[in-house]
Amino acid sequence: MNGRFNAKLLAERGIGLEPMLHVFMTVADKLSFTRAGEALHMTQPAVSQHIRALELSLGAKLLERNNKQVRLSKAGRIVYRHAKEIRALYGHMQAALDDLTHSAGGELAIGASYTFGEYILPHVVADLQARYPLIKPAITIGNTAEIAARVAARELDVGVVEGGVSQEKITVETIAEDSLYIMAAAAYRHRVDDAVAIRELWKEPWIVRESGSGTREAAELMFARHGGRPESVMEFGSTQLIKEAVEAGLGVTLLSHWTVRKELKLGTLQRLHVEGFPIIRRFSLVAHADPFHTKAATLFIAQLREKRGFPSF
Repeated sequence: MNGRFNAKLLAERGIGLEPMLHVFMTVADKLSFTRAGEALHMTQPAVSQHIRALELSLGAKLLERNNKQVRLSKAGRIVYRHAKEIRALYGHMQAALDDLTHSAGGELAIGASYTFGEYILPHVVADLQARYPLIKPAITIGNTAEIAARVAARELDVGVVEGGVSQEKITVETIAEDSLYIMAAAAYRHRVDDAVAIRELWKEPWIVRESGSGTREAAELMFARHGGRPESVMEFGSTQLIKEAVEAGLGVTLLSHWTVRKELKLGTLQRLHVEGFPIIRRFSLVAHADPFHTKAATLFIAQLREKRGFPSF
């Protein structure tokens, strides 16, 4: 294999690059020619033909087979990574063509970190659907680092995250501020109106989110800023689980005011009065640095900017 892309070979074989990449990615995802064929409704020989044609055209062996198992070669990992971007770009191109002749509609892949995604995004999407019912949103929830990476890889059209973002290929725009407070169970030993010194809280068990989340980042910055650290820290992977644990008296935590509105109203949690709080952080819109967006994504971004601050939720 000569390591050079051969477009003429593809033309002679009558196989387009996009379907070959689709077959290749399916084999890589399924780790099996047989399972890929079943998913694609193709025979195994047809799947093998697509893979051979792609390898010949690229001049590199992409898949290694041992004892009926399939895995990506080093070249295959490179092609797989770029194929994901190519497939996303193809989808964007098709959406752009659709936008020329159709009203706003189509798929919209939205990513959001937990606080925004679980407590604010449903309101934004409901409003968007009321205005543009042909848009079909698909929501992915993950921590800040995960969402930023998937937007950069074009797996998501747009994302909203909390915390710092350090990622190439994306733009970052502040769209709202968030207030974080130290929360405790309703039966915590201090009366609701009592002031609590932060040094007293280092003796309490703290419940925090996992590394990579914006809320965990805010907690770590808070510990550093106040020059102390809890004697005991428990790490939980969900805000709802943290709230349940705090309500049960397992410890205290730092949470966004968006996440505890119902619990404060019901009286199952209390907000501690600590000097230097609340901590203010930002919600940020992240999008690919490429200025092209589908109409659905453009309308969603406009919706976020219109509701900057989210005062009506």
